[in-house]
Amino acid sequence: MNIVYLIGLALAIFFTLFGIAVDLTAVPPIDLDKLGNFVDAPSLLIVVGGTLAVVVACYPKLVKSLPKHLKIMLRAKAFDPSVYVDQLTELAQIARKNGLLALEEKANEQTDPFFKQAIMLIVDANDPDRVRSILENDIEQTSERHQGVIAMYERGSNAAPAFGMIGTLIGLINMLKGLDGADMDSLGPNMSVALVTTFYGSFLAHVIFNPIAANLTARDEEEVLCRQIIVEGIMAIQSGENPKFLRERLMTFMSQKTREGEGGGSGNGGEEKKGKKGKKGREK
Repeated sequence: MNIVYLIGLALAIFFTLFGIAVDLTAVPPIDLDKLGNFVDAPSLLIVVGGTLAVVVACYPKLVKSLPKHLKIMLRAKAFDPSVYVDQLTELAQIARKNGLLALEEKANEQTDPFFKQAIMLIVDANDPDRVRSILENDIEQTSERHQGVIAMYERGSNAAPAFGMIGTLIGLINMLKGLDGADMDSLGPNMSVALVTTFYGSFLAHVIFNPIAANLTARDEEEVLCRQIIVEGIMAIQSGENPKFLRERLMTFMSQKTREGEGGGSGNGGEEKKGKKGKKGREK
């Protein structure tokens, strides 16, 4: 579960409500009646309804996959580069001892269809250039599909403030039309209702749509990185590269901090054991 996103969303809603209802200079400092000033059904209908209508009109085929998108965004990190590096290193060791045909059994154990396809391509003794071309094209097409989904939420993020402004203009026009002979004491409340649509539009864009688009972008980058690691690893295995050198090469795809975390344990452990052994020798 993507706890960070849920915490961020909850905090954004909390601080918004806190800013509306709390006045530290007043007694009591919390006035929940102020929340009623921000509730207006017509304004909500204009902003939410209009924004969803634009998204549906622009991306009719993608809207039906909305639950799937949210599931992808909310799930825990599914693509861990270090896991793929370990698996590819293991495959390189097997191929070096028993040949590429021995990898077919490992391919059938894979739950990632891209990884399975990559292994089977070299098991079937395909030309290396052809293997790389197929896999890189798969990555490119997958990323393009992801970018289409992300663009849908970015469209919603752009449309929500626009409909907020439309709702505000509608409210102002109706208010100004009714000013002739009207009670001027109602001017403030009417202006407040007209402006609340702008609030709805900004909230919908920056608290709902933008975080979803950002999280989906992060998921796409994670998947693309892991698939690039798979491509490089598979091509190296096909060429018979040393598993140790393969691991070092694949680790370069990750950040320095991640590499230190992956390699530091074994290295430090070896030095620690060596130090203890030397210490025992000196004691003897």
